[in-house]
Amino acid sequence: MRNETITNKFGIPPSLLSGYLGILLFMMGDGMETGWLSPYLLERGLSIQQNATLFTAYGVTIAIASWFSGVMAESFTPKKAMLIGLLIYLAGTAGFIGIGLDKLDMPVMLITYALRGFGYPLFAYSFLVWVSYVTPPNMLGRAVGWFWFVFTGGLNVLGAFYSSWAIRELGHIPALWSAVFWVLLGALFALVLNKAPFKRNEDAKQNKWKELMKGLTIVRTEPKVALGGVVRVINTTAQFAFPVFLPTYMEAHGFSTTQWLYIWGTIFTSNIAFNLIFGFVGDRLGWRQTIAWFGGVGCGITTLLLFYIPHYTGGNYWLVMLAGIAWGACLAGYVPLSALVPSLVKKDKGAAMAILNLGAGLPVFVGPAIVGLFIGSLGAEGIIWILAVLYFISAVLTRFITLPDTDTDHKSKLQVAESSVLPS
Repeated sequence: MRNETITNKFGIPPSLLSGYLGILLFMMGDGMETGWLSPYLLERGLSIQQNATLFTAYGVTIAIASWFSGVMAESFTPKKAMLIGLLIYLAGTAGFIGIGLDKLDMPVMLITYALRGFGYPLFAYSFLVWVSYVTPPNMLGRAVGWFWFVFTGGLNVLGAFYSSWAIRELGHIPALWSAVFWVLLGALFALVLNKAPFKRNEDAKQNKWKELMKGLTIVRTEPKVALGGVVRVINTTAQFAFPVFLPTYMEAHGFSTTQWLYIWGTIFTSNIAFNLIFGFVGDRLGWRQTIAWFGGVGCGITTLLLFYIPHYTGGNYWLVMLAGIAWGACLAGYVPLSALVPSLVKKDKGAAMAILNLGAGLPVFVGPAIVGLFIGSLGAEGIIWILAVLYFISAVLTRFITLPDTDTDHKSKLQVAESSVLPS
């Protein structure tokens, strides 16, 4: 009982504790090749165009699976959707490493790596739906903050640290195979040891295909959910746009590649910490307030600082580092969006999360597309202003994502988290 009280205090539903650990381990295995697979493939003989095609196909399947995860979790239960994601991941990984990568067979690599892309969204984002159902409204902001903490910590931190050791001690191919161990260990905690209940609504039980279609039709019946999806796209668009042009801009202002990589790594160390902090802040200050001011306005301002500080300070490393830390922190200001959007609906939380998860997948394309379309005519400064303005627009849009006025019971449970601090 004491352990349950402690986990509740920190915002983790006790029944889902092993699931959070499972997500951390799964994402550690899934993300261990993120920082080195592309240059490794180039060294093996792939062209830049082939490399780009491979990762584009991977990004497409991530976006599709991100959308499907919400409605599949509600239609088939999160545990079954996560199991499907695990099996697809294992099949794709085995084909990619064992056949495609071994012979550097591009068609096989393309198919199997794209197949692998369906894996982690179905596994991780289906668990997020589980969190939204099980967690009491007054601690949901903290619960999703913990989700993004373990998700990002596994994908971008533990995976990177582990792979740096595994490549050196095991070699590239054995290191890739070793990821399967961590994925399976994560599945053990999230699917076998995790005994949290999940109660589907009756419509989802009786008509699974109709429920799947709600992942599209809900934007018509619940336009505020659509707004939430747009805000989610804006959230990480700059994250995928920056790597395309910002390293070159920093280099022009005297930063070495190593210095920029330290800044980029520190940005996401800050982001991981504040994913958790803003979960708590959202439950206290209010979800919309946190998203609009810390997320939208904060990211807009810090995006501009990342560009203008190198320009006006002669490339001062530590000031740029501070701006990066601030941007990474503000990026986490959008964490309560994962609590706000499913709270807009009573029954179709999976469909609402499907739109939100689609918004998480689309920036993989939207960010680089903005750079490709406008870098020639507007330059780096124009791109920065487009990204900053998008953040400010997201702050405005968030003001319209209000909880239903008729949901008085829900609002009373939120207490200060929403009802008392936010205008209706």
